[in-house]
Amino acid sequence: MELDTFQNNDCEDSNSTTAGNYFVSNYPPYSFWKSDRVGEALAAMDRPPAVDNPLGIYLHIPFCRKRCHFCYFKVYTKTDASIIEAYLAAVLKELSLCAQEAFIGGRKPKFVYFGGGTPSYISSRQLSRVTDQMKTTLSWEEAEEITFECEPGTLTEAKLRVIREVGVTRLSLGIENFNDAILKANGRAHGSQEIDRAYKSARSIGFPQINIDLIAGMVGETTENWQECLHHTIELSPDSVTIYQMEIPYNTTIFQEMKAVGQKVAPVADWKMKRRWVNEAFCRLENAGYTVTSAYTAVKDVSRGSFLYRDCLWTGADLIGLGVASFSHINGTHYQNEDNMPTYQAALGRGELPIYRALTPNNEERLIRELILQLKLGQIKPSYFREKFGIDIQQRFSKPLQKLERKRYLQVGNNNLKLNRRGLLQVDSLLPEFFLNHHRTGRYT
Repeated sequence: MELDTFQNNDCEDSNSTTAGNYFVSNYPPYSFWKSDRVGEALAAMDRPPAVDNPLGIYLHIPFCRKRCHFCYFKVYTKTDASIIEAYLAAVLKELSLCAQEAFIGGRKPKFVYFGGGTPSYISSRQLSRVTDQMKTTLSWEEAEEITFECEPGTLTEAKLRVIREVGVTRLSLGIENFNDAILKANGRAHGSQEIDRAYKSARSIGFPQINIDLIAGMVGETTENWQECLHHTIELSPDSVTIYQMEIPYNTTIFQEMKAVGQKVAPVADWKMKRRWVNEAFCRLENAGYTVTSAYTAVKDVSRGSFLYRDCLWTGADLIGLGVASFSHINGTHYQNEDNMPTYQAALGRGELPIYRALTPNNEERLIRELILQLKLGQIKPSYFREKFGIDIQQRFSKPLQKLERKRYLQVGNNNLKLNRRGLLQVDSLLPEFFLNHHRTGRYT
């Protein structure tokens, strides 16, 4: 099995898109989480929470109409209602078990996130029932943000009304591209007409926030098409736009096709081109009144365009990850659920939490985790880390910070370390500079 090592795709170094993980979503890398450390997760759940640390819930809905060629998540396609019903029952059982643990400490979730897969794949009736029971187990009355990911082709106006009625405040539409040929080439299930219909319905219903996702560098992408995507995006005027640069992890259909013919370079744009396209998107969105708030996101109104799920997780919030293969963070310990549906359900059938692997980072690793994740926002304040961890990050990380300064990616100000646009566009390739040595060459997954 190939190693999912990081691509250090600095624009001045490797430029081709090859297989491997580029996007850094956590630290230490997942391959360092071990099954023989599951006891650490159970012990963390048996302790009361840290004072004032917020709690969130993530629910993984692993069902899709089709598996996209670039998808690397745990998903199941063409699933019938009985399988979904059994899965949702297991998820509710998992939440019930978690709610009995000491780490809850009387807290109610501050944020809830439905991810996938395709959360909007399930029926309106299933959604209403699962959310009603979730609220009964842990009340959502203090939840400030409830995010729901959607695939446009699974939406009707009636379903969107139910999604809003259950409390969703932030609707995220996985558009990725507006061109039918490119959507088809990448295995997407929806088409351009479904995008427009879903967006107009969502607007008419009045979701407080609508985000749309785009991917720069999909199979078949051209500069002309990308510009058309940006034009259409600005015409829609969503509250926020999230743009990812295409990566090709090993467990994708695209990589399997590459492997079959001995192809090393992925059939997508190189990193320089993808960054050029994202930069063009950010510039055009800024001209349209948006503000770039992270390496991936532009927001129309920063006063009401926060992303609480991200901001809380990147500052150490507790997260209950429900569902197959989901990730959690409780009292300083990370853990992941079983990534096989029968094994996940069997554990819950025995009345056990379905935990597969875990890791409790030490203080230095927790510091690095928050530093690299917050650096994706484009700037960090040394005072935050000094107050929380008792560490002067400009001394502790002097070498990588100086390297970023020399390459003219980083500007150092008064209690502010800020990436310029060049640095922000390739931040994920820069983050391993801050890793501990033994974490730099290991598998990410």
